[in-house]
Amino acid sequence: MEPLKQRPAASLIDTGMDGHVHSRLCGHAEGEMEEYVLAALEKGLSGLTFLEHFETGINYFEKTWLDEAEFAYYQEELERLRAKYGDRIYLGVGVETGYNPDYPERIAAFLKSFSWDRVGLSYHYLKLEGGRHVNVVSRKASNTELLSRRGADEVINMYLSGLLEAVTLLDADVVCHLDAAMRHNPEAAFGQSHFDRIRDIFDVMAVKEMALEINTSGYPLRGKPYPGPDILKLAMEMGIRLAPGSDAHQPGDVGRYFARLPDYLAETSDLIQP
Repeated sequence: MEPLKQRPAASLIDTGMDGHVHSRLCGHAEGEMEEYVLAALEKGLSGLTFLEHFETGINYFEKTWLDEAEFAYYQEELERLRAKYGDRIYLGVGVETGYNPDYPERIAAFLKSFSWDRVGLSYHYLKLEGGRHVNVVSRKASNTELLSRRGADEVINMYLSGLLEAVTLLDADVVCHLDAAMRHNPEAAFGQSHFDRIRDIFDVMAVKEMALEINTSGYPLRGKPYPGPDILKLAMEMGIRLAPGSDAHQPGDVGRYFARLPDYLAETSDLIQP
């Protein structure tokens, strides 16, 4: 695979396509699907892919994903929107499937039960003692306090080990917000052992031709996208394909900060040794 350093900066990513948006269906976002389509049209995007959440076997105090009936409605609504707007914008139906190490077969079966334009892979929920799960991408104190007690190094190790299992066992198109374990944990930092595991993840992704998502929800939180520049640099060195996603949870977030990505990626590619 050609190292991304050898390609022109403008060709590193297609910022006309937002490949990661949610809607009110997931239970923690706002707005109808049609509102997101209209926002994408207003911003001049050429394509929009919804990536609604799927989880299974998660013991958590609230549901942040769709059930089977909601997924059926979701697919039907996407078809309606395609009929209405398909001559103006590409609309994709996708799923952000969360990994659960206890149920990989159940996840694989679900993915085969619908037709998808994009399968995103993430790992939101870590299982703690007593069978409870904690959400690593939540800023709620009930999650951050548990993660802090567990220790940043252990949380990152659990997260990356699970993500390596996920990319190995499941078929997906893109890995979402890869450094999610650092999202709301100021104590977290990746060391060499963590980067070794990330390299293992990228090795599998390269073989299976999975893309790495550049998630622009990081800009308002830390002034740069997810994943961080060191992880992104490694991905570019290994020739991993890049795909932008806003992770929009309200219509106004569609395509947010995409205009910054070409320069950001060019700056990161300049760090790669020839």
